[in-house]
Amino acid sequence: MSAPFQLRPYRAGDEDAAIALWLATWRQAYPDIDFNARLAWWRERWRNELVPNANIIVAERAGTLTGFVTIDRSGYLDQLVVAPNCWGSRLGSALLDEAKRLSPGRITLMVNTDNVRAIGFYERNGFIHAGEDVNPTSGRPVLRMAWKP
Repeated sequence: MSAPFQLRPYRAGDEDAAIALWLATWRQAYPDIDFNARLAWWRERWRNELVPNANIIVAERAGTLTGFVTIDRSGYLDQLVVAPNCWGSRLGSALLDEAKRLSPGRITLMVNTDNVRAIGFYERNGFIHAGEDVNPTSGRPVLRMAWKP
């Protein structure tokens, strides 16, 4: 990623770009899953659960949304989304650092156990394994991870 990015709070006008980025990212990570079929569910969840209950920080580069992170008041990180063309850049760590700033005492999250790339990213950023679970929506096994300063 050559051009610099800027972090800022989410605005209502970011909704379509954020949802499109979520869709593109998850399609890349899990090409065998039909995320188009989940799009209406995701938009409803975004509007009714995440936007009203979480701090959302977005990353922009040249006016284009390239990532976002959501963190609620309890320190639960529900989403860390980075555009596939920015994977491996500093963008994911910058978003995670912002989540740590917003929740300085603790962050918890769940990540699919087969998402080796994400697990490695969180481990490199100070997260530890905190148990196993099953995602209630997808039925996939997930790893609970936690960060404390």
